Amino acid sequence: MILARVRAFVSRRGGSTLRAMLRSVAFVIFVGACGASPDLGVESAGAYRVGTARLDLTDTARSRALTAQVWYPTDAAAIDVPIEQLEIDPHRASYAQLLSAAPSCPSRTAHVAVGATAAAGTFPLVAFSHCHDCVRFSEETVAERLASHGFVVIAVDHTGNTIYDHLAGHEETIGTDFLNVRAADIRFAIDRAIATQPIDPTRIGVFGHSFGGVTAGLVAQTDTRIRAALSIAAPMDNPLISGVNIEDLHVPLAFLVAKEDNSITELGNKLIRENNYAMASVPVWKLEVADAGHWSFSDVDGAADIFMAGCGAGIRQTTGEDFTYMDPPAGRAIAASFVTAFFEAELDGSEGAKAYLDEKAEHRND
Repeated sequence: MILARVRAFVSRRGGSTLRAMLRSVAFVIFVGACGASPDLGVESAGAYRVGTARLDLTDTARSRALTAQVWYPTDAAAIDVPIEQLEIDPHRASYAQLLSAAPSCPSRTAHVAVGATAAAGTFPLVAFSHCHDCVRFSEETVAERLASHGFVVIAVDHTGNTIYDHLAGHEETIGTDFLNVRAADIRFAIDRAIATQPIDPTRIGVFGHSFGGVTAGLVAQTDTRIRAALSIAAPMDNPLISGVNIEDLHVPLAFLVAKEDNSITELGNKLIRENNYAMASVPVWKLEVADAGHWSFSDVDGAADIFMAGCGAGIRQTTGEDFTYMDPPAGRAIAASFVTAFFEAELDGSEGAKAYLDEKAEHRND
């Protein structure tokens, strides 16, 4: 707009001085647009306090009951709450028992205002899909960070594929059939969030961890409301779980890679690098973290035997040597910063957040 007005003035008045002025204005505008500094604010809590609520949902079209958790900006005071308090019995008692037997790795508290009124305004929505046999608050740290920066986050327990189903011995298997069920869960959760939360329906993103990362890819591929998608410790396009095709993903993408991922192994990481990141035709970022295991970015890290790849001592999947996984709070902090920067860049249009991504991660197709 400024350049257009200056050009019009030059055409009316002429003169070398005005042409020089035009060149100077163009230079200043170019530098101002391209010189954003990385926004380090994504590495800490934002301006909002965080409210959270547990929701019982029923998808009548599929006769499927789902438990959801929503995190959102609030003006109410947040306090440290034992993380099992996000559940009700019998799951509350089951999760508390897991934590009592676990090492120090998993998160014990959430800093939230339970049941608080949402802050005034409308906010972007980010939906989360949990890992195989996990739980809806398995990325609690990330959800809190996002909500403090002005996002609403919704996650569901994928009924039949939670830690409680695993403990009961009847969990669903990883595969294409249940991938489609999970994706339908997330689409339904987005529907309910739009209907009940202060959401801007034009700014919706999705992310997931492990099997949830593949789920996030399928949701982004099939739901035109999605504007950005991110996967933690999993390729979205995965030949072992068909359904997601990288060439059919038309929104910005991001991948968080655990270099010592003893769950998906180096084969899975190679799929992220070569089948997903390298083949994407959209803007895409990839952050690889040394000494991180499959659950290093998760609040359930070490909460059960199946979540130990990321907690304490391990064997490097890259070299076979003994080592110690990175400090779990540090892994969760990296995930919270990366995820927040990605969605601030893509849903809020933050140039500082994009500069942060460009500085910290590899990127293609800017």
